[in-house]
Amino acid sequence: MVDLVGATSVSEIFERHARELGDRPAVAIVGDPVEPESAQWLTYAQLDQAARVFAQELRRTCPVGSRVLLLHPTSAEFIAAAVGCLYAGMVAVPSSMPGRYKQDQRRVLGIAHDADVGCVLTTPDERDVVLAWAEQQGFGVPVLSLPIDLTRHAADFEIFPADQQTLAVLQYTSGSTNDPKGSVVTHGNLLANAASTSEAFPPREGQMYGGWLPNYHDMGLMGIILTPLLAGFGTALMSPAAFLRRPRAWLELVDRFDLALSPAPNFAYELCLTRMANDDLGGLDLSRWTYAGSGSEPVNAGVLDAFAQRFAAAGFRPERFAPSFGMAEATLLVSTSPDRRPVVLRCDPEALERNRVEPAADGNGRALVSLGVPRDLEVRIVDPGSRKGLPSGRVGEIWLRGRSVVQGYWRNEEATAATFGQRLGAESGFLRTGDLGVLVDGELYVTGRIKEMMIIRGRNIYPHDIEHELRLHHEPLRDTVGSVVSVPTPDGEDGHLVVIHEVRRRSPEGELAVLAAQMRSTVAREFGLRAHSVLLMRRGGVRRTTSGKVQRSAMRSLYLRGELEPLWADGYRPQPDAVMSATGGAK
Repeated sequence: MVDLVGATSVSEIFERHARELGDRPAVAIVGDPVEPESAQWLTYAQLDQAARVFAQELRRTCPVGSRVLLLHPTSAEFIAAAVGCLYAGMVAVPSSMPGRYKQDQRRVLGIAHDADVGCVLTTPDERDVVLAWAEQQGFGVPVLSLPIDLTRHAADFEIFPADQQTLAVLQYTSGSTNDPKGSVVTHGNLLANAASTSEAFPPREGQMYGGWLPNYHDMGLMGIILTPLLAGFGTALMSPAAFLRRPRAWLELVDRFDLALSPAPNFAYELCLTRMANDDLGGLDLSRWTYAGSGSEPVNAGVLDAFAQRFAAAGFRPERFAPSFGMAEATLLVSTSPDRRPVVLRCDPEALERNRVEPAADGNGRALVSLGVPRDLEVRIVDPGSRKGLPSGRVGEIWLRGRSVVQGYWRNEEATAATFGQRLGAESGFLRTGDLGVLVDGELYVTGRIKEMMIIRGRNIYPHDIEHELRLHHEPLRDTVGSVVSVPTPDGEDGHLVVIHEVRRRSPEGELAVLAAQMRSTVAREFGLRAHSVLLMRRGGVRRTTSGKVQRSAMRSLYLRGELEPLWADGYRPQPDAVMSATGGAK
């Protein structure tokens, strides 16, 4: 195992790998997993060669310390660009492509302005798209489009002498378009989290990591790109679009490229279930898939069970699941426990509303999936009001401390002061995650987010619980997303429950009215709550972040301003004066 924590910098590790592992495969960019011979491969020596060329071009364009906006699809160029930034002594700022939607274009512009980037780096194929976006937005920094060209060399390029405190990456969280927050990730943060992750998920000889996750998302960038490259495992990558078009392609990638770790959010496992029938399993061998990571959104026990049952015929075993907790502010991985069946607590829902975890008397109740034990980080559960520690079994805010916790948010002193360096009694240096959770027998369970939790008639209500039950009971909602929010009552208190949910297909108004009435009944029966308003949306009508998380704060604001365009609505009463009142928002 490579000693990552003891290294001086990420650059040092890549230089060493080029010397000692030069001919070992580092990167495979896969178009079609059933044709592995068509993949684009780079060895560690070739990656180092390409990164030096990229670094040389960057140094000619920007001074050391500049932030570089990386606008790349899944590609070898992206990886060479990221490593090239570090070689040049610059800061990589990965982002999604501008895309065709104005919201996506504004988000990229917001990141570029917040990071104060000195140049943009993209591929020759994307150059025209990026130039058009920059011109349209009036964004006037140099745009470099560099290909992988293994006929070029820059062996005499002097790599910047970084150390563990040197800034390496600005990892922007996938939240608000108007308020981007860039986590300040150092070389030391990257090395510490890569060490923790590679130790948690050791591959067998010859195995790689890989998958389809976006390269600008922390689980993609850190989980399946930088960690395996730094650990010497290598990575096999396909595009998110290829997975969404054909979910089986992800499983073929795991099979054909012998991937040890290939993580994904819960919705990806659900998509495989809804888009693949039993007769679609022919030719798949998932018996070597060592770690099927699940994170980035709530892990659903029912989805894990259903996936394990469906894909058992392809050799998948339930102990291969690795539910995990992570976040950009901790570089990525916080907790996990692989090599076992998922541990599920069946909790009394009424006790949970009182911030206590107690077994459900009938063995049913709300299912909480363990996200494992902390990995090289201290985890404390804290009362967010009193800021005092809580004992095992009590729900509170998750606080973290350790080498993987980043330095703060880029040039955002207010948000940094509110989130990082928090005191817990006589101890200091804790990160407030904003997530609610509980420790039971040393294992971490996440119950929701503080900003998303609704208080209705004195009860703590988690919106994703209601959304899940609705999809479970109503077929027209399957394979879609919803956003349950709380809006002010006439006296100004948040207490009216609003259900906004996509439907799978357009239907006559009469059918939608019946569906809405049935949804109200489900909410009343399962939660003892009255839905003040039900809005049924076309697909794509519920806003999500680039990583697929529902933007509940944005949906609430759109509801209050009267800017939603539902296919059918009952009780839709905009309240523009209430837009700024206190409520939840998705991170």
